[in-house]
Amino acid sequence: MEYKVISINPVQKNNETGMQVALELEGIIKKYHVEGWQYVRIESLKTWVAGDSGCFGIGAKPGYYAERQVIVFQR
Repeated sequence: MEYKVISINPVQKNNETGMQVALELEGIIKKYHVEGWQYVRIESLKTWVAGDSGCFGIGAKPGYYAERQVIVFQR
């Protein structure tokens, strides 16, 4: 069995309903279905984004945690 994992970043604009995000997800699922992939689920992953030490400490930025969503497909 094969798996494919696609990173997504759904964005809902102020004047949109949640339906726009759902339609975006539906479009992604349909696209991969045509290629023979079956939707399994959406997962949230917490990841560490490394900081930047800057130049001699100037402009340094600390690291932080970020949450990413991925769609899992199988065939």
